Amino acid sequence: MTETGDSYGLDDVSVVMGTYNEAEAIDAVLDDIEAATDGRAEVVVVDGSSDATPDIARERGATVIEQPPQGYGVAVREALLSASNPVRITTDCDGTYPMERIPDFLALVNEGFDVVSGDRLYHGAETMPTMNRYGNHAFAALASALMGERVHDVTTGMRAYRSDLIETVRWTENTGLSAELLLRPVMRGYRVREEPIAYDERLGETKLDPFSGGAEIAASIVNVCLEERRRA
Repeated sequence: MTETGDSYGLDDVSVVMGTYNEAEAIDAVLDDIEAATDGRAEVVVVDGSSDATPDIARERGATVIEQPPQGYGVAVREALLSASNPVRITTDCDGTYPMERIPDFLALVNEGFDVVSGDRLYHGAETMPTMNRYGNHAFAALASALMGERVHDVTTGMRAYRSDLIETVRWTENTGLSAELLLRPVMRGYRVREEPIAYDERLGETKLDPFSGGAEIAASIVNVCLEERRRA
């Protein structure tokens, strides 16, 4: 959808994340971001922790926005909207995503893509818990059937977005925000690229219950797809 002649560098990147009690992992994640961007990217952390996570992030030079814990989507949406740069890259604060791919994602944005979405399932995601892996395949199948367009990994936490897209679309989901952040752009005709990425074992403990969280994500996929079909 977007036509632009702009070419962005690492100084134009904001890496954003929501955090909740990730003191075990955040130093390593920030190390990886710094190495991948030569320390040139803005880092925005929205935090609801009761541990040292926000202190560590602040000491490392990140912009930290503290708020009461309200769920994944509330934190990530706030981080995306609070960032100041024209390219905004999401990650999770658990060490699972390959921050060394940030320059590749930026290059694809410079090619004209509005969203570059990391596809963890392309390479098998063998480090992902089996239940989560099958669940993510099911989410992709559900979304593909509802949209009439094939997508492969709708809940990945690593994506790059143009800021105008982030600021134009009204984002409504919480647990299911990761799916919404892919589905609405696809259904509105934005240029979306699913890019295969590696996926590592997480640092620290997961905060998402696979059963209740999975049900909420599935409901979000249905709600978003139906809303977008009505909108069209």
